[in-house]
Amino acid sequence: MSTPRTAASRRLARSAPRDGGSLGATAYRRLQEAIRDGALAPGTRLREEDLAATLRMSRTPVREALRQLQSEGLVSQDAQRGMAVSRLDHQMMTELYLMRDVLEGAAARLAARHASEAEVAVLRDLVAVEARLGRDPQVLARHNQRFHEALYLAAHNRYLLRTLNALRDAMALLGETTYAARGRAETALAEHRAIVEAISAGDAAAAETAARAHIQGAQRTRIRMLAEAKPPVTENLNGERK
Repeated sequence: MSTPRTAASRRLARSAPRDGGSLGATAYRRLQEAIRDGALAPGTRLREEDLAATLRMSRTPVREALRQLQSEGLVSQDAQRGMAVSRLDHQMMTELYLMRDVLEGAAARLAARHASEAEVAVLRDLVAVEARLGRDPQVLARHNQRFHEALYLAAHNRYLLRTLNALRDAMALLGETTYAARGRAETALAEHRAIVEAISAGDAAAAETAARAHIQGAQRTRIRMLAEAKPPVTENLNGERK
């Protein structure tokens, strides 16, 4: 009997090419990307046999990948439901935004000091494109990720970059993007503009202040969304609702 192909399994199956390396590393990369882009949402049950079938490999590399994802907090083990994509509780969400507040502020401050003219131009271009993207939350969220990645690179600090990239993976565990909230797209665009203008002017203090205000605004929106949300319904890769 064939396994139903849900949207999550279809996206996971095509999420990344098989481009060499060990099967365990390939499984890890593809599962990480599926969690990051929302193909595997927080709370999704992860059965080895389903994942192996979707990824077209044996269960051994899938098991290896799940162990690594679990060590990074992206996947967790539940005594009753088994392995699932992790969910962040309120305290974990608060801690995550606190770290983003501090580190993104530091990234903007460093970018104001060290960004090249080309890097500033890239940031300006990204803001200009953002203004024309419309209102699709997923499109805006992907573009927002590109903006922040460009900001991190402009800081020219490899250790900060590594830490912020790890936080980016954890952000995927929050579920629905804040761009789904009314008014957030317009507010975020104005905040991005303020960050770029401060960086362009070489004003490190203003850049840090603008970046931290941006993260704090996102956190307020997140808290409001969580307060208004209904209890989540999740499903595994077979489409079984849990």
